[in-house]
Amino acid sequence: MRSRKSSPPLPEQACLPWHPPGLAAGVDEAGRGPLAGPVVAAAVILDDLHPIAGLADSKKLTPARREKLYDEIRAKALCFCIAEASVEEIDRLNILQATMLAMRRAVMGLRLKPVMVLVDGNRLPVLDVPAEAIVKGDALVPSISAASILAKVHRDRWCVQVHEEFPQYGFAGHKGYGTAVHMAALREHGACVHHRRSFAPVAQNLPS
Repeated sequence: MRSRKSSPPLPEQACLPWHPPGLAAGVDEAGRGPLAGPVVAAAVILDDLHPIAGLADSKKLTPARREKLYDEIRAKALCFCIAEASVEEIDRLNILQATMLAMRRAVMGLRLKPVMVLVDGNRLPVLDVPAEAIVKGDALVPSISAASILAKVHRDRWCVQVHEEFPQYGFAGHKGYGTAVHMAALREHGACVHHRRSFAPVAQNLPS
């Protein structure tokens, strides 16, 4: 088996044998891969008395369906919080640590304190409550699905707003990802204030 000494070990997944009674919050992020903009995280505590039909991994839903669920989640959830880590924080900390920071901010911003936090993926932010990392949790746990939808819609709306300011990059279409259109715009116009300068495709198009 190939040695993995060069990369830091992943933290062991926190599989609790029981979940304490009380409120559980789902947490997910959007925007780790794009070349521009903040990374966004959301935390959601759903209300069992007001179930929301059709929750799923935000990437599997159409934009129109995401928008509809976004409004329904905000209306029916017991509480939610959407938080960001800025481009400056991404460039200073690295994208993983900035993502953990945004997740921590989302949980800390909840109006109600959960007894348990369920996080999509295999890494956990530093929290003062018990937490469990769940791989593919956005497809398995309704509260994580809800968080993924809030984070995705929030970031997509940010991209549409920035498109009005910098239409030459096409943010409304590619949402900041390194598509052929985006890369061509970077080569022609260089990076704008919203680009992540620590990301190689951006760094290669900065003025020397």
